[in-house]
Amino acid sequence: MKLSIVTEAPAWYVLFCVAAGLLYSGILYYRENRNTAVPRWLKNVMAVTRFTVIFILTFLLLGPMLKTIFREVQKPVIVLAQDASGSILMNKDSAFYRSQYPGKINALVEALSDKYDVQTYSFGDHFREKTDFSFRDKQTDFTSLFDEIESRYSDRNLGAVIVASDGIYNEGQSPVYAAEKIHAPVFAIALGDTTVRKDLILTKVVHNRIAFLGNTFPIEVVADAHRCMGEKSILTVTKGGQTLASKPVDINADPFDITIPVELTASSPGLQRYTVTLSVINGETNVQNNTQDFFIDVLDSREKILIVCANPHPDVGALKEAIETNDNYQVETYTLAQFDKPVDKYNLAILHGIPSDQAPGQKLIADLAAANIPVWYITGASGRFSGFNSLGAGVNVQVSGSSANDCEAYPADGFPLFNLSSQATDYIPKFPALTCPFANYQVSPAVNPLMKQKIGVLKTDYPLWVFSQEGTRKVGIIFGEGIWKWRLHDYADHGNHDIFNELVGKTVQYLSVRDDKSFFRVSSKTNYLENESVQFDAEVYNQSYELINTPVVTIDIISEDGKRSPRTFTATANAYHLDAGQFPVGEYSYEATTKVGDKVYTQKGKFSVSPLFIEIANTTANHQVLFNLCHRHNGEMVAPSSIDKLVQILNSREDIKPVIYNPKKLVDLINLWWFFLVLMGFLTLEWFMRKRNGLY
Repeated sequence: MKLSIVTEAPAWYVLFCVAAGLLYSGILYYRENRNTAVPRWLKNVMAVTRFTVIFILTFLLLGPMLKTIFREVQKPVIVLAQDASGSILMNKDSAFYRSQYPGKINALVEALSDKYDVQTYSFGDHFREKTDFSFRDKQTDFTSLFDEIESRYSDRNLGAVIVASDGIYNEGQSPVYAAEKIHAPVFAIALGDTTVRKDLILTKVVHNRIAFLGNTFPIEVVADAHRCMGEKSILTVTKGGQTLASKPVDINADPFDITIPVELTASSPGLQRYTVTLSVINGETNVQNNTQDFFIDVLDSREKILIVCANPHPDVGALKEAIETNDNYQVETYTLAQFDKPVDKYNLAILHGIPSDQAPGQKLIADLAAANIPVWYITGASGRFSGFNSLGAGVNVQVSGSSANDCEAYPADGFPLFNLSSQATDYIPKFPALTCPFANYQVSPAVNPLMKQKIGVLKTDYPLWVFSQEGTRKVGIIFGEGIWKWRLHDYADHGNHDIFNELVGKTVQYLSVRDDKSFFRVSSKTNYLENESVQFDAEVYNQSYELINTPVVTIDIISEDGKRSPRTFTATANAYHLDAGQFPVGEYSYEATTKVGDKVYTQKGKFSVSPLFIEIANTTANHQVLFNLCHRHNGEMVAPSSIDKLVQILNSREDIKPVIYNPKKLVDLINLWWFFLVLMGFLTLEWFMRKRNGLY
């Protein structure tokens, strides 16, 4: 460390400070006769003391600063990243990696620590501090590793990165590309076994998340095999110990891969656990990758959509086809004369041409209102608008004569209820014209128009496709007929019905979903992977439906064997959140409870935890990718038996050196407390000597 005093004023200004000190002390001690009795040596000491005080005070007027230059040596940082994924143990050397290998790594860290700043991390399905030798991670992600290293050490003296891995990656980018931002040598400790062994692998099971009770649903089983040519296996699908499907698998190539379709029947409602198994082939070394479990949420009913028309019409068929593209909906169609069923079992009613002079439908409309069933009216040009106006749907139609208009559609601005794709919004003006009543429309401000009428070249404010509410139930209205032509036009232009299906599907989804009016709501995913944290969100409302977060919210998570795991939610800004951590593979139910005042609210639900088989699907080490990684970053790859050689390799590298810094620091002398004490010390010493010799 170097110290010096600097000032912005020219250096020769210090002469004025010296002159001021000499003048003041000389006049005070050598021009006054009363000082003659004082011994000369004492007078000289007091004069020097006064000179020092005056010099310091005048020197401070120049704004002097204390300049400090430090010398800092920053060791090169060596990052050691340990692959903690399960594939490390999937070979004949698993005992070595459990017992001897951790000691070798710890010895390497200790040997490097004298000369380098060694930082150790682990990675797999997530990045974390310190080395983890449990090898339990279910995925390997090099991208998150190198992103984290780049973020932490981009402005530091990163000397080298050592990656201890088998080179198998199943998440993110290839390590070669993931490390592009790392500007330091990369070394690798090549773990695992590159020997290709006899193995039949159930790679993955492709399936839907939900199915409906009584329906069949497909799954696809993807299988690979190495060195199994000429062998035979049997694929079985079981549930609860019962075999649901069985198919032979003949392996006729090496390497071999196959996709096997299987159809199953959803026979029980709720979360169902299925097991897919490939029978073991003689000589297989890894049989853990022959079995996988998957979960299907079997729903016992679809949402039921009722379509009632005044007379048969092609619009009805177009609507039915569009709605049924979504497996969540079941559509029933009737003419008004045919329909005599109770309406309370339906989630949405679509009334085409009702009410009209020929089909007033007063009883049906009254029954739907009494059951609070959402309604989608498609009026057409011949609607009975005196009856329609009495419904309180937010639009009053005053028909002028019996003529009709051919009206094209254009999208209204600022529609708030749901989002359409840009393709759908842009295509709306290209649809053929609908037949609409020639009328004046009085629209309530509470009505939300999705589309408006374009008559000829004139864009009007007349509504075409709108949404409103009758009390608490949702209402949709189309003031025109002929949307079957929209479906055909969409297919003619695009070869599919996607845009028409989107318009109808989004409308049905908005209208059929009932608003949740409960005071306590809990939500979570229905399926988690075994390396994911199970998370819940909760909301509590008071009697005015205002969000509150003062009550305590608890939850019991119940496993298949009835074991309960109690948890307490954490309050957020105006709701609640819970990270319950990871759970073993299986099916779980939960009961959440809270108390508001004297009322206790409970919410129940289910979720499943699915196994993750990525790590055991491929256990053959990929040392080639590690070699490419080291080659691109001017490093080297070593075997686990040669870990100690890394110390010599790193020490011999001339590009891994410490960095010397000389940071400077400037401090005003007047702000230093000890400088003030020095000044006061001189003044006190002089005062004591003068007082003792009677000079005051």
